[in-house]
Amino acid sequence: MTIRTSPKPRTSPKPDAAPNRRNRIVASATLTAAILLISTFSLFADTASAPAPPAGKVNINQASPEQIAYLPRIGAKVAARVVDYRKTHGQFARPEDLMEVKGIGEKLFLTLKPYIAVSGPTTLAAKIRLGSSRKRDAASPAANKPPQKSAPASVPAGKGR
Repeated sequence: MTIRTSPKPRTSPKPDAAPNRRNRIVASATLTAAILLISTFSLFADTASAPAPPAGKVNINQASPEQIAYLPRIGAKVAARVVDYRKTHGQFARPEDLMEVKGIGEKLFLTLKPYIAVSGPTTLAAKIRLGSSRKRDAASPAANKPPQKSAPASVPAGKGR
């Protein structure tokens, strides 16, 4: 018994490599264009989200408590402390000396730095309000609290608790 095997099917010669090469070139060009487009958008996004330059400055050596309260995150109490500190210790030699006042730490000072000066006129005319990093909901904080659990009905009130 002899088993006949069928001859292997002939494959056609390799097609020209040019279509594959063209596809690679098109894909590379598309990828390059996409990267360029994304980098352009990110460049515009960075410039759009940059903070606006300060609208004015407060001279902490001459300003009244009301003018100091124009600074971001500064209320009437801290503004009064700044004026009291200035009366007790003399004029501020440099802006960093403001951190000696109770209630003004390094983090708050870095927020205030673009708006304060130790010489020259006070040019800030309105309260600076910076956006908060916290998300605020329109609902009141009480609406976000989970409901309180009540005691089970099987335990009489005032007994054992």
